Amino acid sequence: MTLTAPPAIRSEPAARKPSPGPRRTLLPFSPWHLLLAPLALVFALPLLWLLVSSFMSDSEINTFPPALWPSDIDLGGYRYVLGNAMFPRWLLNSMIVSGAAVASNLVLASLGGYALARMRFGGSRVLLMLMLATMAVPFQLTMIPTFLVMKQFGLIDTLGALIVPSLVTPFAVFLLRQFFLSLPRELEEAAWMDGCSRLRVLWSIVLPLARPALATVAVLTFLTTWNDLSWPLIAINHESQYTLQLGLTTFQGKHQTRWSAVMAGNVITVLPVLLAFLAAQKTFIRSLTSTGLKG
Repeated sequence: MTLTAPPAIRSEPAARKPSPGPRRTLLPFSPWHLLLAPLALVFALPLLWLLVSSFMSDSEINTFPPALWPSDIDLGGYRYVLGNAMFPRWLLNSMIVSGAAVASNLVLASLGGYALARMRFGGSRVLLMLMLATMAVPFQLTMIPTFLVMKQFGLIDTLGALIVPSLVTPFAVFLLRQFFLSLPRELEEAAWMDGCSRLRVLWSIVLPLARPALATVAVLTFLTTWNDLSWPLIAINHESQYTLQLGLTTFQGKHQTRWSAVMAGNVITVLPVLLAFLAAQKTFIRSLTSTGLKG
């Protein structure tokens, strides 16, 4: 009598559960918008009030309680600002100082950031730590030494006194260094094998890939130099060398202040900054998301 093995029992595969799809909400937008929209409105209120009050007269601005909307559009503030003979000169000075600071930071910070990211030399770590430590020093401590140095160079009361201290900033060097560290070395090594120098690699390969970081450095440098008031107030004495921020202070007197002119001048001053940020918004966000703290 032969024993036969029982037939193998085939186990039927368990039915797969359907993968849950995206949750359907009753709102046609993300629920986060319910929180972000009021916050955005709160931050936009000062700008809206600045714009609205620039079309009011001085008497309407000084009324209490303040009017939320002008009873009649008054362009007196804009006429006073644009009719000022020195206003075009102040605008040109601000553009020169900000443009020079942006250009020099893009060049010098790129060279310094690439050297700290790719080149290993004695004391590089110490140099990086010392450079980052300067970011914690407040401007009030370096104000007098900077003034004395600019005085020795003979730059006081010139635009050079505003440009030279802003030629390169530690934050710009650090930001570009962190971005360069996130790039793969294989691209640069292939160029070195083809006989490219470090400067050629930096110019032809690294910098085109670092456009988001470069745009971030340009926007932040432009914002800092364009809105700076404390240092021009110390280094500049002659009215022809004023920047826009310093020139707007002349509209405020001891006994009377033309608030309509102040508001109109601030609208004109804020407009280039707002346009620069909106133009580089996408690259600015890309840089912040791709730049980490890789050491």
